[in-house]
Amino acid sequence: METIKTIAVIGATGAQGGGVVRALQERGEFKVRALTRNPDGAKGLAEEVVAADLTKPESLGRALEGVYGVFANTNSFGSSDTDEVAQGAAAVDAAKAAGVKHYIWSTLPNVEEISEGKFNVSHFSNKAKVNETVRNAGFRYFTFVEPPFYFQNLNSPIYPTPPGPDGTPTWSVPMRPDARGIHMGDITELGNVVAGAFEQPSTVGDGRYLSLSGDLMSWDDIVATLVSQGHDLAYSQATEDPWGIRDMFAYFEAHTYFGPDAEEKIANARAASTKPFTDFATWAKANMAVEGAKDQ
Repeated sequence: METIKTIAVIGATGAQGGGVVRALQERGEFKVRALTRNPDGAKGLAEEVVAADLTKPESLGRALEGVYGVFANTNSFGSSDTDEVAQGAAAVDAAKAAGVKHYIWSTLPNVEEISEGKFNVSHFSNKAKVNETVRNAGFRYFTFVEPPFYFQNLNSPIYPTPPGPDGTPTWSVPMRPDARGIHMGDITELGNVVAGAFEQPSTVGDGRYLSLSGDLMSWDDIVATLVSQGHDLAYSQATEDPWGIRDMFAYFEAHTYFGPDAEEKIANARAASTKPFTDFATWAKANMAVEGAKDQ
């Protein structure tokens, strides 16, 4: 009887990695090895919990011994000096040295390349710069997954900003309200895409891109959906840019979140996923419900 194969999940305690761990465990096709900088704080997360740190490449070799597949992602906002390109390359090198057969890299579009230098969105493009390293590493199978703008972002303390002049809580970011360019999704569902990809390497292991998207939205769409569910919200296009995100939203307006080949990449993800994706209205009703609001 063939021994069950092991998948190592780098960043297993994060939003993406946690979803991947849960999806793999639910399917039961693979053994899961959770890699984290703090294994003591993640006991019981997976069948194996192992210490590993992308900023310390020497920690990766032993952590990946005997592993069939790797899901890897880096945290753009881990610290001010995070070097995602170096971390991504370190993970690839360690996986190749360990004999990994299927490597899945969580990436994003290269904004500078798509916009021909007009927009600078480093937390997208730095991930994309690792793609060629993955492609040239010589893995038997390799797949790229792209996470969306998280639905969960809308529950963040920065959204919405303080009330407008009439007292209504108001979102305000530098993007046209009617520009339908934000590919959104429930980040916990990325795990279903990754689990499906590991289960069908001959189909998606040729460098295919799989992009999770439950909806393509504008800010008008977001607000209208939430207002219909009982929220008191508004949107006002910002003229200031306090978070330094103008280029990101300008890119969404011009090219959409996933870029010019979005439809093909989303179709690939839907075909690979072990479960259908959740749309925004359904997710919001379950996760942003207003107490006492009537179902629409």
